[in-house]
Amino acid sequence: MCSLQQFLNRFRRCAPLVLVLAGSLAAQQNAATSPVNPIRLALTDALERARRNSVTYQAAVMEAGIAHEDKKQAIAGLLPSVNYNNSVIYSQGNGVGNPVRFIANNAVHEYISQGNVHEVLDVAGFAEARRAAAAASAARARAEIASRGLVVTVVQSYYAAAAAQRKLEAAQKAADEGENFLKLTQDLEHGGEVAHSDVIKGELQVNERRRQLQEARLALLNARLDLAVLIFPDFNDNFELAEDLHANLPLPTLPEIQARAARDNPDIRAALETVKAAGHSVAAARAGYLPALNLDYFYGIDAEHFATRTDSISNLGSSAVATLNIPIWNWGATQSKVKQAELQRDQTKRELSLAQRKLLAELQSLYAEAQTASDALMSLQRSAELGAESLRLITLRYKNGESTVLEVVDAQNTAMLSDAAYQDGAVRYRVALANLQTLTGTLTTQ
Repeated sequence: MCSLQQFLNRFRRCAPLVLVLAGSLAAQQNAATSPVNPIRLALTDALERARRNSVTYQAAVMEAGIAHEDKKQAIAGLLPSVNYNNSVIYSQGNGVGNPVRFIANNAVHEYISQGNVHEVLDVAGFAEARRAAAAASAARARAEIASRGLVVTVVQSYYAAAAAQRKLEAAQKAADEGENFLKLTQDLEHGGEVAHSDVIKGELQVNERRRQLQEARLALLNARLDLAVLIFPDFNDNFELAEDLHANLPLPTLPEIQARAARDNPDIRAALETVKAAGHSVAAARAGYLPALNLDYFYGIDAEHFATRTDSISNLGSSAVATLNIPIWNWGATQSKVKQAELQRDQTKRELSLAQRKLLAELQSLYAEAQTASDALMSLQRSAELGAESLRLITLRYKNGESTVLEVVDAQNTAMLSDAAYQDGAVRYRVALANLQTLTGTLTTQ
């Protein structure tokens, strides 16, 4: 098997990407061998890092930011705007002292430099501002949905790594017990107290425990790598977990969960705001049937010379223009827009109803899952304790010649399986609580 450096030398000329990978791997090896203290990672730290690193969550945050800017632009559209216009109009005349040939122009040379205050009073503008505000609220709710979904993923990966660490410790303990048991059978065989078959069974058990120890190390490595990919922008496995997998975390009551879900569920909030936005879109479309009033106020120069005064006459002046636009006929375009908006509004109402039904169903299901996981966790803890005690007692009986080697091996297997089930049960309970948090929001996950 070739070393990493030999592998990189073989592909150095044909794959430039390998050079980048080589640098990354070298940095990882240096970090692994360096005496830098590992990062102590609490669950809250992992969640915060994951939010900064998650492409999906950051996309939802970006969408919320864009919707917020749309809201600001829609509100700004309701307010008067101020511009300063400058232009020069050169027209063909009919000779010195004669008027211009184009009746739309005021003089052969006309200079315009004036400020303009413009305002549009339109029902559609107000409806659009309300629609943008509702859309911004819906986008914020969707960002919160993405955040809560990320919580479930991080909690699962975080406590899976913690459980893998516990399983590795249990596998190491089982391997040590297997070694001790093999030595015990050999000593008893030398004393003529047991047959050689017990030594063979002990050796088989030791080999099995060694394989299980290797698998536990691999599982821990993969669990830590999965978590590292979630929480770090660059590869870093130099961390340790600060949370206790088996810390006491009581399950809230069902009425409390229901109250939180009714108040804080982001799916319902997003659906409600989407319905509001669709309703304002209908109002904006119907505003196409109504008149719109444009107001303009001008102040500045509109004269034959670019100057504030000409021959002791002031060129500065002002004017005001009010225009009322009354829609008469547009071949049914406004009616079609209203129909489109109404179809979209009706669909959002159906989606809101579906979201409400799903919330009720998921609330019952996820709470039942959390309650089942909580009850099972207590039973699994007791089973793990009994398995360890049974192994201790049966091993003592074997030393005294009161039990068989098969009973000891069975007790060893039972103790290891019950401990692994206990670790998996703790992860299941933590993940069940995190799933409830997607419905209720502020539910403790640590």
